[in-house]
Amino acid sequence: MATKLEKTLKREIDVDGKAYMLAISPEGLKVTEKGRRKGQELSWKGLLNGQAAAPTAALGGGMEAEAETETASEE
Repeated sequence: MATKLEKTLKREIDVDGKAYMLAISPEGLKVTEKGRRKGQELSWKGLLNGQAAAPTAALGGGMEAEAETETASEE
């Protein structure tokens, strides 16, 4: 039986020689450059809806891209 995610888990990852922090929380994922506060966030709902494949998220759209996607889907 799997353990339910109730608290944020933080792990360090290395991508192309740069250190990043990955935070996995009940709300979603967040990746930030180590030593920084701002980073890319993706909610679990956004991930399941295919937002992770959106090129704007990969190019630094982050939260703004998520807000635009939600606004566009409401119209």
